[in-house]
Amino acid sequence: MKTAIQVVLAVAIIVLGYLLWESIQKPIRFNKEKNRIERATIQRLKDIRTAQLAFRSEHGRFTGDFDSLITFLKTDSFSVVQAIGSVPDSMIEEMGRKKAELKALKEGLISRDTIRLSVKDSLFTASYPIDSLKFAPYTQGYEFELGAGVLKTGSKVVVRVFEAKVPYDILLAGLDRQLIINYKETREKITGYPGLKVGSLEEATNNAGNWE
Repeated sequence: MKTAIQVVLAVAIIVLGYLLWESIQKPIRFNKEKNRIERATIQRLKDIRTAQLAFRSEHGRFTGDFDSLITFLKTDSFSVVQAIGSVPDSMIEEMGRKKAELKALKEGLISRDTIRLSVKDSLFTASYPIDSLKFAPYTQGYEFELGAGVLKTGSKVVVRVFEAKVPYDILLAGLDRQLIINYKETREKITGYPGLKVGSLEEATNNAGNWE
């Protein structure tokens, strides 16, 4: 009987030890995986922001359609003013760079030429997967929610805005459900959105990400 009790106690100690160890390791594993997913997602959102700013520079607006944005990156180009020649240092010292450049341009010391540069090559590496821009990493093909619009500020200034976002319920699917709920609630209190997003359709945020 004594031996049986000792065996039961030993098993109980092992089980309790495992449960204690697991209670410690569970949030550690969650945070490690969460951080990996968030890093990749934030970088993708930054890339979307870069693409949207380039799109606006050429079209005067943002787009709420990924197909239009991706086509722009693949096929369009930037207008870039290229300066040929140089302004003499003595002229810059005498009147400042801006006035010196205007005078040098007028006198033919320098000239300017407009050239076109590929948008994709200017913004991303040659191997960048442009077609994957619209997909949130590690979500098996879930597309970011993308929107664009116009806001009017309190001073009546019209501001072009866009927003790209993905909720944590999608982004962290497969991880511990209760830890997702806890983290989601915390982030929503801080940022107002239970997920990751860049830009806003409700306020002029200067295209900031809610992780910044």
